[in-house]
Parts: sequence; C-alpha cells; structure tokens
Amino acid sequence: MTNNLATASAPHGQAAPTINRRHVNQGECRVSSDPDVVFTTVLGSCVSACLYDPVAQVGGMNHFLLAHGVEEGCDPRLLQRYGVHAMEVLINGMLKRGGDRSRLRARLFGGASMHAALRDIGADNIEFARSFLRLEGIKLIAEDLGGTVARRVDFQAAAGPVRCRLVVGQQEPPLLLAPAERTSHVEIF
Repeated sequence: MTNNLATASAPHGQAAPTINRRHVNQGECRVSSDPDVVFTTVLGSCVSACLYDPVAQVGGMNHFLLAHGVEEGCDPRLLQRYGVHAMEVLINGMLKRGGDRSRLRARLFGGASMHAALRDIGADNIEFARSFLRLEGIKLIAEDLGGTVARRVDFQAAAGPVRCRLVVGQQEPPLLLAPAERTSHVEIF
C-alpha cells in the first residue's frame, strides 16, 4: 500500500508550513492533533498501528516489538514493546485528545520475516494486531504486512494520510554456521 501524504503549499509570497517529523522508536507510542506533525518509523518484524479519528482529527502511531510476553515486575516503560500494552496506550492517548473509540480507523504496517533461519516473529505480530482490532471493534481500513522486506512509514496523524515505502537494497544477513569441531590429531593421506 502506498498513499501519498498531503503536501502543503502556500500562496505566493508566503512560507509553506513546516512539517514536524517525529520518529516513533520500538516500544513507543505518539498521538497528535497538530496538522504539521508527521510520525515516522522503520519496521522489520515489528508492527505499527496507525489509528485515526476523522471527526476529532487526532491520530497516533505505535511500534511494538513482540505480540506477547509481558514479564511480571517489568519496567512499565518497557511494556510498550508488547502488542497489548502498545495498543491500549495508543487508544487511551487518542481518547484523551478527544477521539472516540467508535470512529477509530486503523492501518497496520510491518510484520516482515526478516531472517529465514529464525522464528517468524512478524507473523505472530500480524496475527495479534488483526485479532486485537477485530476484538475491539476497530475498523481496519488498510494494511501492508508480511513479506521479507523492511518498511518506512510516514503518518500525518491529524489528517490521516499514510505513506509506506519498502526499504530497497537490503540484504538478508548471511547464516553464521558453527565452525567444524576441532580435533587434536592430524590425518595425513
């Protein structure tokens, strides 16, 4: 999915509005109703939900690392790495800024399988995010999920448009094989 962000233009002789880019890192969530704010993130196996309320003109983005796995006694700042906490923090942040749960619209991004030799964390994240939205009654209007390539996402939260681009030219890291077992004897042939 590739949507173009709204491009601001100013009348002749006036300065164009300044776009304020704010990066959303792993485990973070940001919410804004400022029309000049664009949230941006880069995703591999992580998933990002972009939620938007078109009436309140408020939107937000999260970036979670793992679908499940909250540990007891975990630092509350680290909880947003997990899907359930990241989604709840995002929704609550939007409700505090005037959003209404019944009007929320969602777009999902990420969930790539980044390394063939490892467990497919991206697939787990995708399954969790879709299920969460379905159970919460939040309408999923678009997604760009899965595959084997990272994505860069830009989200103009107050207006709703999203641009998702594949990160081209990336290469899967080579498999590291364990060295052959060493022996102390030499075989001559």
